[in-house]
Order: sequence, then C-alpha cells, then structure tokens
Amino acid sequence: MGPKIKFRKQKKYRSDVIATAQASGFILQFWNGLLVGDDITVISIIDDPEYAYLIDAIYDTSNIEEWKNFRFNYRGLRLWSLTYEQELTTPLHITAGRGFTECLRHLLLRGARVDLAPGGNTALHEACEECQPECAKLLLQYGANANATNEDGQMPLHVCTELDSLECAKHLLAFGALINSQSLDENDTPLHVAARHGLPGHVELYLQHGAALNLQNDEGNTPLNAACSQPQDCTSLQRYSRVCHMLVAAGADVQASDADKQTPLHMACKNANPDVVDLLLKHKALVNEMDYGGDAPMHNILKVVAYKTDHEPERIVQALLNYGSIRVWPGALPKVLKYCCTSPRTIEVLFNAYDRLKITDAWVEAVPPEVFQKHREFYESLFALAQTPRSLQHLARHRLRAFLEGRLHWVIPKLGLPTFLKNYIMLAFKDHMH
Repeated sequence: MGPKIKFRKQKKYRSDVIATAQASGFILQFWNGLLVGDDITVISIIDDPEYAYLIDAIYDTSNIEEWKNFRFNYRGLRLWSLTYEQELTTPLHITAGRGFTECLRHLLLRGARVDLAPGGNTALHEACEECQPECAKLLLQYGANANATNEDGQMPLHVCTELDSLECAKHLLAFGALINSQSLDENDTPLHVAARHGLPGHVELYLQHGAALNLQNDEGNTPLNAACSQPQDCTSLQRYSRVCHMLVAAGADVQASDADKQTPLHMACKNANPDVVDLLLKHKALVNEMDYGGDAPMHNILKVVAYKTDHEPERIVQALLNYGSIRVWPGALPKVLKYCCTSPRTIEVLFNAYDRLKITDAWVEAVPPEVFQKHREFYESLFALAQTPRSLQHLARHRLRAFLEGRLHWVIPKLGLPTFLKNYIMLAFKDHMH
C-alpha cells in the first residue's frame, strides 16, 4: 500500500510540473508575440478562457533572464518578482510603446484596462513617449485619460519630447488634454517642455491652442527661459532659434528672470546661440542686467568661448558690444586672451572696443604655441601693437562708438553711410588688428 500511495503522489506531482511547464510555455509564447507584434499568436492565447487573464497581466521585466529560463511567480492575476527594483509592464504598454496597432486593438477589444499603470506610466504615456501616434489615437478612442498623471507627475503631453511626437500631441489635444496642465514636480506646462526640447512644431501647436506664454515653473522659468537655458549643439541651434522667435512673436517677456535672476539673454549667451541673442537684443533685452552671481550676459559668453567656437561666439560678443554692453576691465584682458584665444574673432571684436591696448610679454605667453601657429597672421598683428599705436581710423571709430554708446544699433543704419564704413563702425571682422 505504501508504494502505491508514494507512486500516486509522485504521479500527481509530475502532472503538476507538466501543467506548470505548459502554462509557462504559453505565457512565454504570449510574451514573445507581444514583443514582435504577432497578433495571431496573441489572439489565439488570450481567446482561450484559461489564459484570458493575460490581457491585464502585470509583468516584471527587471530580470529578463527569468523569462528566458521559464521561472515565473504567480500571485492572483499578476506575475511578480521579489526583486527590490521592479520594472512593471502590461501587454497594453508593450504593444502601445512598440507601435503594434493591431495587437493593441485586439487587446482593447477584449477589455484590456486602458488606464492601468503598474509601472507608473499608462499605456498612453508609453505611446506618446515612444512617438507612436496611431497607438495613442487608438487608446484615446477607447477611453484613455488624456490627462492621466504618471509617477513623475507628468501628463501625456509632458512626455511628448521628441520631434516625432507632434502627431501624438495633436491627438491628445483633440481628446481633451489640458494645454496649460502643470507637472506635479516642476510645475512645467507642455509649452515649457516643448520649448526646453526645441520643438518648433509643438510650440506652434500649443500657441494655437492658447498656451500660457509667461507662466513660470518652480525654478522661475517661463517657456522662453526654458528654451534659452537648454544646452544646444550646433545641429540644434536653428531649432531653438525658431522656437524663441515664435515665443517672442507671440508676446513672451524677454525680461523675465528665473530664481537666480538670469534672463533669457543670460541663458542664450551661456549656450552661445547668436541668432537668439540677436532676437532678444532687438526686442529690448537688458544688455547689462546682472544675475545673483554678479554676471552680465557678456560674462556668460566669455566663459564658454573655448567650448563653443563652432557656435560663432564672436557674433554674440559683437552684438552685445553694439548694444552697449559693459566691457572687460583692461587688466583682465590677458586672462580673457588665455581662455578665448582659440576664437581669434572673439579676441578681435572684444579688443577693438578699446582705444589702446597695453600689450606685454604676458599676452604672448597666454596664447599656446599650437594656437599661435594655427592663427599666426592674426596673433602677429595683435602682438605688433606692442610697439605700434592704434590707427587713426580705429581711434575715430572708438570715439564715435563712445559717443553713440547704447544707440549704435538704431542710429548707424539711419546715417546713410557706405556699407563698408557702417560695418567697420559696428566692429565687422577683418581677421587682423590694426
């Protein structure tokens, strides 16, 4: 009798193992079907009443090796793990984020919960973050909340941070997304987000829908401040310039300062965007405003010249001087030369704002030999001024600029001067000193 009982127990145990293995196999097939958008496999499994619960199953993907080795843990309708940091997702999130519209449609038709957010994001957040407009539209049609908040306090419009997410943003607004909704953590509006990421299409769309132009977030930034303060590489300068032009044209306050009393002009100089600096100055940005650190816009551009030579920092220095910027204390010019020497044009335009230069051996030592060799003609002309006074032409320019300081930008164009003379007065680049 003993052996029979033992045998029966073994048999029952073996059948449980087989059943568990089969279930694991179906779950893995379902998982793989979701990952590749195989709607036929997905349908065939979830249409089986035994596996219908998988529609809203919650998966922990923090250790993907567990999936590969068929090790699953069950708790009710959930697949869970005891790992400390979980990465929870659902079939709806997987298909929405990967753009598998047909799979997503079948899940929704079978009653998948559209606003489920086990990992913090809803499937709609996922679709918008991954720039999947058709999936976003489908979710919205099935009742997804266009203003749902994720664990970071962001609504779907706040996660539209890529150029390709524009269609997602359009769908969200069409389904009732609040144009001036503010994120819980930073109090950013969608316009702050679009401006910060340099998204001209989004900015235009939001302005058309009545976005607030001068609303400040927790750091005191308006959307214009946000655009100007974002680090920009050469490839994105034009995008940010377009964004700023749109904001200013719509009435953005160019004088608005953040919590550190930095204005858009401070920030545009720090990120060396010459077109934006020109725009702000033309709209009466204060050229000598000091932030809480005591820095004016001129200080900000001179600090970054060495790292932003491809951004044409000389144009910014030129524009600031022509709008009446303070100049560097003459005793600090050798230091400026040391840190800005890789941009000879910046040195040229800045040093041409003085009537005389007291050049010493320290100036020569401030320029590394390799930089001197690369720009030999310019630096030879600069150092030659140690024995030669500035030209009479330059002295006349300096006297006129001093007389018209702060008014050059609007007086000179009205004088009817020849182009070459007008350019000379406005510190046009000659690539040598005289």
